[in-house]
Amino acid sequence: MQRILVIGSPGAGKSTLASRLAGRLDLPLIHLDKEYFGPGWSMPAKAEWRERVKALTARPAWVMDGNYASTFDIRVPRATVIVWLDLPRWQCALSVLWRVAKNYGQSRPDLGTAGPERFDWSFMRWIWSYPDKMRPKTMRMLERLRPDQRVYVLHSRSDIPALEAALTTRKEAA
Repeated sequence: MQRILVIGSPGAGKSTLASRLAGRLDLPLIHLDKEYFGPGWSMPAKAEWRERVKALTARPAWVMDGNYASTFDIRVPRATVIVWLDLPRWQCALSVLWRVAKNYGQSRPDLGTAGPERFDWSFMRWIWSYPDKMRPKTMRMLERLRPDQRVYVLHSRSDIPALEAALTTRKEAA
């Protein structure tokens, strides 16, 4: 069974890509933000979150999006495919600004009961610092993958159609 993990900076397009892949490959979709955030943007305790992620990854097949590097140790070993959207920070920041402007005050389906879309300066700073803080950790994680795990690193959204074609071909061959 396929278990596809989509990771990357906020604003890289993880949720959109995961939704497209899940639909195209007929796999269950798991948005980690939807699982993580509760009403009013509340967050679970670390132990509770790790247990929830263990239960989600134990499923036989899925497309899961979300970075949450603190749970890489749970999710990565279960993934058969890892897609890293390694897009430029400016592109991710602009995407988030556009998303906030488009959805401001409304709840997004990929966030469940979290609450309405809002602007957050600390979130924008996190996006800007993401390449410096998370890129090295992600690269180290990818270096330790098993031979049976496939990784796709996309540096541009224009790489997405080729990824979709490759994953569709893999599914048909299986």
